[in-house]
Amino acid sequence: MELTTKKMVEYSFLKEMYEDQYFPNNLVDKGKDILIALCNKIETEKPKTLKKLYALTHKATDEFNDLQEEFYENDSEIETVARECIAMDFEFISKSYGFEADTEELIATRDW
Repeated sequence: MELTTKKMVEYSFLKEMYEDQYFPNNLVDKGKDILIALCNKIETEKPKTLKKLYALTHKATDEFNDLQEEFYENDSEIETVARECIAMDFEFISKSYGFEADTEELIATRDW
């Protein structure tokens, strides 16, 4: 499904991770897919409350949790640079869809 929000279509997801060779591009691609799927969910379901948005972002965060093992297997990890990059993208997504969400709450289920 194609994104319909122009701001999101033009956005460079996980840019800092792509620019750092420590993070395998194929795994960063999987992270990007998680974020694009989150955007698609927001565009499809059109959550009206922060509680509903948080339910969607927590599911996406859980998918990043599952991806962590693959980073380890490739001599990488979701560490400080990645955490900040991912959190900034979650924040950008929420603001782009009109929410003033707490960034820590957006990714509250993270284990990285």
